[in-house]
Amino acid sequence: MNDTTSITKESIANALTGSEYGYNGDFNKRLSEQASKAEEAGLLIVYGHSDDLMEFDGAFRDEIGADGGTVANLDRNGVLHRDQCDTDDEIADFTIRKRASRTIEAVWGEDSISWQYRTEIPHATFDVMEDGEVFCRGLVIDTADLPEPAGA
Repeated sequence: MNDTTSITKESIANALTGSEYGYNGDFNKRLSEQASKAEEAGLLIVYGHSDDLMEFDGAFRDEIGADGGTVANLDRNGVLHRDQCDTDDEIADFTIRKRASRTIEAVWGEDSISWQYRTEIPHATFDVMEDGEVFCRGLVIDTADLPEPAGA
């Protein structure tokens, strides 16, 4: 087992800060390296991709459509998706989990930054660059700061 005591949300954010987004950039390589560390340490990396996706990597992997911005609900089990509920039991579980969940708002195009996020969840931030400008101000959060799923 690897020692994860030195892996913190701040160390992951520092490793991602200044990476370059895009085809010739190094963001994907850095993200891949840091997502493995984040997974081991129970940390979650939140960032924007393209102009319409909110991405989650590390402790769990997911994405949601965020065209123009959106709000994501999370608990320790992951992102809550109402549109993926097909049965009455799944809808009931979603409804219960959502009440106890925490939110992250994806904000598109504010302050000349394509993606940034608002949340009350404790977090560290990192900046991903594109052509010398901040493309995304992402977050790293500790899943220990997320609530256990309601009804668990």
